[in-house]
Amino acid sequence: MNHPRSARGALPRHDDRRRSFPQVAPRDAPDGRFAATWWGNAWVEALEGAALDPARLARGKAYAGRGHVDAITVTPGRVVAYVHGSRTRPYRTEIRMRTLGDDGWERFLDEATARPDHIAALLDKDVPHALEAVTGLLPAPGDLVPDCSCPDDGYPCKHAAALCYQAARLLDEDPFVLFLMRGRGEQELLAELTRRNAARSAAETTAAAPPMPTVPARAALAATAAGLLPLPRPLALPARPGRPAVFPPDPEAPDPLALDLLASEAAVRAHAFLATGHDPVAALTPWQDAVRLAAAHPGSGLTASTRALYRDLAYALDRTPTDLARAVAAWRQGGSAGLAVLEEPWDPPAGPFDRARPALLAADFPAFRPWRNRLSTESLQLRLGRDGLWYGYESDAGREDWWPRGEPDPDPVGALTDLLGG
Repeated sequence: MNHPRSARGALPRHDDRRRSFPQVAPRDAPDGRFAATWWGNAWVEALEGAALDPARLARGKAYAGRGHVDAITVTPGRVVAYVHGSRTRPYRTEIRMRTLGDDGWERFLDEATARPDHIAALLDKDVPHALEAVTGLLPAPGDLVPDCSCPDDGYPCKHAAALCYQAARLLDEDPFVLFLMRGRGEQELLAELTRRNAARSAAETTAAAPPMPTVPARAALAATAAGLLPLPRPLALPARPGRPAVFPPDPEAPDPLALDLLASEAAVRAHAFLATGHDPVAALTPWQDAVRLAAAHPGSGLTASTRALYRDLAYALDRTPTDLARAVAAWRQGGSAGLAVLEEPWDPPAGPFDRARPALLAADFPAFRPWRNRLSTESLQLRLGRDGLWYGYESDAGREDWWPRGEPDPDPVGALTDLLGG
């Protein structure tokens, strides 16, 4: 007699990396947008930012709103569904995206378990902005790759657009769907979060600070006749800056990511001032400080949160987001000195600048045209900074649209070699 759990009668095993969802009922978000959460709308922005035909997007949104998308199956890197079109037989449609690598998941888990409020938010089906900023969970325009069995070669076709819109509603309901798209199942993530949180709590308990010395009130009052008691020694400087409070999203409040960024920045500056007695940020202009803040933002590429940050900082200083993005590239290239190289042409004295062109020609590089502190070809440029370093720039041929690239170098040949990736 066969055992009830033999191969034929075995209970099905749960697959944490494959989830299927029934057809999502049409609905409108309270603000009229297609999705109701910030991460759902960021998903929609990634779709719309890469679409080549707004008319196909509009038809796809209408298909999604009328319930043309059947049950959706999500596995790592893939979202699949059958979408009904004008023909009787539905089309098999899928959206592909890359999964996060081990390094990305390590950053996510480290950041999530570093703050109990992040874990609480995830358990409450909420995604803190800080986690997206650190790991780049949400796709950027171009990250979503549509495919459909229909004959339309649009990018995306209306069926793929409809699937993308419906997937945003899945993300509204459960952000762990996004984590599955990026490669990790819900139970797998929760188990790892639990393990790391327990380890962090144990480490904090072991390394708890010793109790502060106290003085009984009676002793303090009795001593007033003879004079004041000596002040206690200052508290020891913490090993690292503190973390800011949680700023939940509120339509009437400033952006929570911006508040988190500014509060974290204030904590870092206060910690540095206590440690050194010096605040290097105090001497920066508002523009330099805005560039520094944007350059310190941990987002990878122009995610939805990064675009909002750039837009708001640029608007506050009467600049464009492109101005800020170029300045951020210069700051990351060389700090305040790199920003000065971007914005301040100057006339260098004779010496290193005059020797640069013969050195480049001797290294078999093309001839460069000099202008003030700059040497240029149609698409390459070297700029001499006041710090004596050469900074590389690139532009499309025939356009004066120079962007910082590569590492600064005291040798022009070295800076150009790094710029060219050699």
